[in-house]
Formats: sequence, C-alpha cells, structure tokens
Amino acid sequence: MTLRRAFTFVEVAVVLIILGILAAMVVPRFGGITDDARTASVQGTVNGVRASIAAYRTNALLAGNPPFPALKELLAPGLVLQSDIPPNPFTGVGGVREVSSKAGMYRLVDGEEKYGWNYYVDNSATPPVAIFYANSSAETTAKNADGKPLTANEL
Repeated sequence: MTLRRAFTFVEVAVVLIILGILAAMVVPRFGGITDDARTASVQGTVNGVRASIAAYRTNALLAGNPPFPALKELLAPGLVLQSDIPPNPFTGVGGVREVSSKAGMYRLVDGEEKYGWNYYVDNSATPPVAIFYANSSAETTAKNADGKPLTANEL
C-alpha cells in the first residue's frame, strides 16, 4: 500500500492568509514610488532647464545681448538646451508655451491637456525676468517648509 502525502485544505488556507497579510503590508509601502518618480522627474527637468537658461544668460550678458532667451530661442535645438524638453510626467503632455506676467508670477496653470510647461520672459523688466515651471497643479511628494505637499507648478 502506497501512502500519498498532500496538503490539506486548512494548510493551503493558512498559507494563503499569510501571503495576503504580507501583501497588504508591502503594497502600500511601495505605492508612492510612482509619485516620487514623477516628482523627481519634474524637479530634474525644471532644474535642468533653469540651469541652461542661467548659462545662456551668462553668455548673453558677456556678448551684450538680452539676458534671457525668448521662447523661440529656448526651443531652438542646441541654442539653450541640448535636447528636447520631455513631457510633463504628471500630465503626459509635452510642449512649452509662453504665458503672461501674471501667470508667470503666480505660476498659474491652464490648459494642462495642451501644454506640459509654461515659460514667462521679460527682458525689458528691471531686473529682467524668466520663469519656467510645470503646467500642472498635481500634488507632488515634495514638501514645503511647513511639511505640506507642493504642487508641480510650485517646484
């Protein structure tokens, strides 16, 4: 007579319950990773564009030209940036549009479905002004000094 060993229903149920408990603890812990990645991507893009504008400004001042690039210059391949500006990770929309002084100063968001980024420039102001920011009011994982979450346009 041959004995066959198999798991009982109770043993299988216990294993499934343990796996369920472990999954319930692990999933929320890693759920925010996507938001962290989006936040880091926006910060990287904004900081990269702003650094490129600063480098352009230095060269323009030395040459006696207006300090900040117009939108057309900002988007011209190789003039300010070495590559295209990627789509906004919070909206998935690319493209940069020029905004008004009010929109730039308050970092207003409008037309998130059409443009991923906003740019305001005024070389005739004293001092000249250039503002580049994300065209999204999505909440990020970045925090302000009070510990409150910043929105993408505030980065």
